[in-house]
Amino acid sequence: MNDPAVSVVVPTCGRPELLGRCLAALERQTLDRARFEIVVVEDKLREGPAVARNRGWRLARAPIVAFTDDDTEPDPDWLRYGLAAFEVGVEAVCGRVRMPIPERPTDYERDAQGLERAEFVTANCFIRKSTLERVGGFDERFRLAWREDSDLHFKLLRSGARIVREPRALVVHPVRPAQWGVSLRQQKKVMYDALLFKKHPQLYRSRIRSSPRWDYYLTVGSLLLAVIQPWALLVWLFLTAKLFVKRLEGASLHPRHVAEMLVTSAAIPLLSVFWRLVGSVRFRVPFA
Repeated sequence: MNDPAVSVVVPTCGRPELLGRCLAALERQTLDRARFEIVVVEDKLREGPAVARNRGWRLARAPIVAFTDDDTEPDPDWLRYGLAAFEVGVEAVCGRVRMPIPERPTDYERDAQGLERAEFVTANCFIRKSTLERVGGFDERFRLAWREDSDLHFKLLRSGARIVREPRALVVHPVRPAQWGVSLRQQKKVMYDALLFKKHPQLYRSRIRSSPRWDYYLTVGSLLLAVIQPWALLVWLFLTAKLFVKRLEGASLHPRHVAEMLVTSAAIPLLSVFWRLVGSVRFRVPFA
């Protein structure tokens, strides 16, 4: 067989129904089937998507590697448009991600839809294999599905790689159902912001977060101060209520969702600060 023009790498971990839907969408591509291969990497040990993607692109036979996730549905023209965007000198292509959500979404759904506005995501990107080799691929210290794509993006930028956007290379990324209180479990991910900040401090401040989460630190500080100064409890209540109202603005007002926002708004600042401190210690970097 002739070598393909593009290799599609799909990491997966115990989600056969979603993977089947993704593979079915890939089989409907308008690009000639002989021009692309699909490399599915099962993360049996749950080492993280960075490890799985590295295994995938290193096995790829094509000079261009396309990345997507097992819970996406690539548009039929995804590969055709993505491949066509590789003009002379282009080393990476960012496609477009669409995440449909209800008119009155949950806080989780609205937060997840932020992926549509991200500069560079591995749910939809194309990179030359030679470029991946040059920058070292994904940093496998990112053990969760969080910031490993930003790290690769920043490495590409710092290497001087030419990156272009091709909005016609579309991937639909339905929001997966989430359990009650999902926002609390997601706070652990912020630990890897510390690693990203350590590696790329200037790019992190200019493209991710320009300043520390002083609002969270003030919320936690006022709660601790309330132990000896009861008036500080009013400050904590005000800041917690402010976060609660902000998260509900334009979101679902179903009683179950409102109750979830009330409980989690009280706990999120505490957990966020905790995991930021864990990240600072683990990766030995002053990070707030």
